[in-house]
Amino acid sequence: MDDLPKRITLKDVARAADVSLASASYAINGTGSLGEAVRSHILRTAENLGYRRNLSARAVRTGKTGAIGLVVPDFTNPFFTHLAQSVMRAARLAGYCVFVTDTEESESLEREAFKRMIDRGVDGIVWFPIRDVNTVEAQTRMVPTVLIDRSISGLESIQADYARGGELAAEHLIGLGHSRIGVVAGPRDILSQKQRIDGAVAAIKAAGTLAFSVSNAFSMDLEPSVTKAISAGKATAIFAGTDLIALGVIRYAQSLGLRVPDDLSVVGFGDMPWGQMASVPLTTVEMPIDDMAQEAVDALMRRIDQREPSHGKVFATGLIRRGSTAAARMVKIA
Repeated sequence: MDDLPKRITLKDVARAADVSLASASYAINGTGSLGEAVRSHILRTAENLGYRRNLSARAVRTGKTGAIGLVVPDFTNPFFTHLAQSVMRAARLAGYCVFVTDTEESESLEREAFKRMIDRGVDGIVWFPIRDVNTVEAQTRMVPTVLIDRSISGLESIQADYARGGELAAEHLIGLGHSRIGVVAGPRDILSQKQRIDGAVAAIKAAGTLAFSVSNAFSMDLEPSVTKAISAGKATAIFAGTDLIALGVIRYAQSLGLRVPDDLSVVGFGDMPWGQMASVPLTTVEMPIDDMAQEAVDALMRRIDQREPSHGKVFATGLIRRGSTAAARMVKIA
């Protein structure tokens, strides 16, 4: 009979990484004081060996289940698919599994998600709220919680520099000679949307003319106010508050017979994978989703382990130029 496969132990990880057993334990459990390079080396070694912690034993010993929750508002949006993958990857390296819930942009489902996850005994929750409103205030006092993208008083939040991202988009279009730039925001009652649009609008007004500023849901399907603004032909370039909206703008512009970017330049925000694979690869403002997810999980681990919590972090944004922007030219829709 073949021998049963040997379970990889913490001693095996320490030996392979050429570190002490204590250092291996600190890295795996997120405790102690280790340099980031050493910690990363140990975690990579553990993953390569296929090391898995005995979570049942840990739960008995520490009172922790080895599971966290992830609550997102809309899995039909590929942005959140990317985010979920990044959070799960970071959690896996920390030895945690993830329960994921899509609230379908429903506050009642958001509350139900928190209740069910707390009932399951998760050690903490990474939360991407629908709005900048705490719909689960009682629950967030019961379980360590870290936000991504949204801002709610009293809760740690991991964000990007949205205002600077909006400025970068506008500066890129202005640098291409566009002086009549339109803006299509996401819902403006969301602070991260307001910040990116405010950043863009300020730069546009300082250098040229704001052709229009309208709002749309987080969707490729454009609302009447948006299609009317595009059809008026007053803009040679458009900045959209998300990549999904930007792809909707491109699709609608093409239905009018406009060529992107020859007749109309378009910039999105987020750098979701769909934007790279579109018929016209999308110029966009990058949100470092992988880094933000890693920081959110790290911040949650600090809170779960009752270590000194951080007070949120803001990541830099950057412009990624692809095929949807070009030098300005005059065009008018008949």
